Amino acid sequence: MNLTVNDIQQDIEKTVKWALEEDIGSGDITAQLIPATNQSHARIISRDEAVIAGVAWVNEVFKQLDDSVDVIWHVQEGDLVNANQTLLELKGNSRSLLTGERAALNFLQTLSAVATKCHEYSQKVAHTQVKLLDTRKTLPGLRSALKYAVTQGNCHNHRIGLFDAFLIKENHINACGGINNAISQAHQIAPGKLVEVEVEGFDELNQALEAGADIIMLDNFSISDTKKAVEDVDGRAKLEASGGITDKTLVKIAETGVDYISIGALTKDVKAVDLSMRLV
Repeated sequence: MNLTVNDIQQDIEKTVKWALEEDIGSGDITAQLIPATNQSHARIISRDEAVIAGVAWVNEVFKQLDDSVDVIWHVQEGDLVNANQTLLELKGNSRSLLTGERAALNFLQTLSAVATKCHEYSQKVAHTQVKLLDTRKTLPGLRSALKYAVTQGNCHNHRIGLFDAFLIKENHINACGGINNAISQAHQIAPGKLVEVEVEGFDELNQALEAGADIIMLDNFSISDTKKAVEDVDGRAKLEASGGITDKTLVKIAETGVDYISIGALTKDVKAVDLSMRLV
């Protein structure tokens, strides 16, 4: 499934609450330098070209902090913006704007960074049928937020956690006594749940096929072996390429004809978008 804001609204509320609590603690003592009744107008701009993600998190920051603050967006979620473009304006109590600034920018710059990287990768393989997938390599506490941001960059969510699909890897296979045993138990434990198996060679690939895996993950297969796997499987299961894939190898792997490519870097190796808030 691909996460939407509606899917994770409660999670948004929780993560924003945590972010404000850890930042404000017993109170923003610097903001207390400003007269309590002061009103301000601020603009947030992007210093980088980026795909925007995180609108709901910014809105929630000011809703929880001071719901009298007006948050006026000039862009929409998923928009590609230019450097020095105004993203939104804030109007309200000066203390509230400055107290909420860092939490709001942290969410917006991090989620936009993920969306931007996903957009860049998805554009590289747009001429193929492959779907690019994220992984569970996410910052603790931000799983749903980062996976949501992936969808704003035209990539897709792998399983959300350990609960919504089987992903049988080397250690599971060894502990279960083989691929066939692992897949058989999976079908008994949760009939109807997607079963994916990671394989490291053609012998394991054939075992996974015979045992009825829905998706077979080709772990660190070479380009030539990936092509051969696509030919051998011939549509009998979905194939996913994984393992050390970078922007330099991505296109060649996509052109082999695999159905999916999973890339941990979509969520774990991103550089935050440079954002700035200035009082007008």
